Amino acid sequence: MKSSMSAKRVTMSDIAAKTGFSKTAVSFAFNKPDRISPESRERILAVAKENGYIPDPMARNFSTGRYMNVGLLLPQKVQSSLSNPYTHGIIKGIAEVCQTHDYMFTVIPPIRSSINESVRNATVDGIITMGLYVSDDIDEILEQRQIPVVAIDGADSSETISVCIDEVEAARIQMMAVLDRGHRRIAVFSLQDDAYASNTPAEARSIVKKRKLGYSEALQSVGMSFSDVQCINLETTFESGQSNMAKLLEKDMAERPTCIVCMSDISALGALAAIREAGLSSPEDISVIGFDGLEDLRIYGRRLTTIRQSAYEKGLKSAEILFSLIGGSKLNERIVRVPFELLEGETLGDAKC
Repeated sequence: MKSSMSAKRVTMSDIAAKTGFSKTAVSFAFNKPDRISPESRERILAVAKENGYIPDPMARNFSTGRYMNVGLLLPQKVQSSLSNPYTHGIIKGIAEVCQTHDYMFTVIPPIRSSINESVRNATVDGIITMGLYVSDDIDEILEQRQIPVVAIDGADSSETISVCIDEVEAARIQMMAVLDRGHRRIAVFSLQDDAYASNTPAEARSIVKKRKLGYSEALQSVGMSFSDVQCINLETTFESGQSNMAKLLEKDMAERPTCIVCMSDISALGALAAIREAGLSSPEDISVIGFDGLEDLRIYGRRLTTIRQSAYEKGLKSAEILFSLIGGSKLNERIVRVPFELLEGETLGDAKC
């Protein structure tokens, strides 16, 4: 039977008085067991269990100097970010590494569209960002708080470690696959600017800018420029891809694009759904090519042609690097590349003029 102490919230002072040890010794028993003898720790833990004492997490954080938590800073509102399966792959990779380190994992949404507010208020030991530029003022906050940061698909920054593919080359290969099939009337379903776009200087190449550069290089090889294609900025969701494709299908046949080049698989799948709903098919009527390489790439029995990259591997590598930094390691390599490939599916065919 528990003692009467359980009638109120049991504190560290209560356990110290009950055992005859100091509060410091009680704290060591839970947070730094190597600082006291095994016998003393066993006595303290037994009394704590008997009286229903559970250490205050905030007090424990203060004692250890750690939150035992890492954060993933989302580039968009929660609704948009988590509707994309690509984000799920990243989260899975990060979470697996956190579990091996006995760490919690927090998803951090934009706070009043300010990365400064998000970083300043996050109760974490390290931060992983997605598709963001880490500016000098953010670096200053991170340095003051002594919080390491790793970027996934980050904009160019000389100070931040970035885990990414070669975005320019991947986009060039994606567009060349389209051009090699004779397509010239092309629409690009681009990614939307992140919630912190106002913090990104013009000279910094975001993921969107890098892909557009790759597209431009491919287009120039056939005497075209990026201004010759229709570029539509949309949310990275199935519904947005579907609705924007439906609008394009309202045009006369001669004005419709013959191919939709998507910067995400989820918007490509939405486009294919709209094509199907209009009584058309891909690639017989309109070709579609995606970007990401999601695991479930079939829709209406067709495999999506896409650029495949591993979101899971990006999440895994970024978390492994982050925990190395939290542990005090120094990494000289600022860019960590993961592989990509063109996945030949069944939605890219020859242009129908």
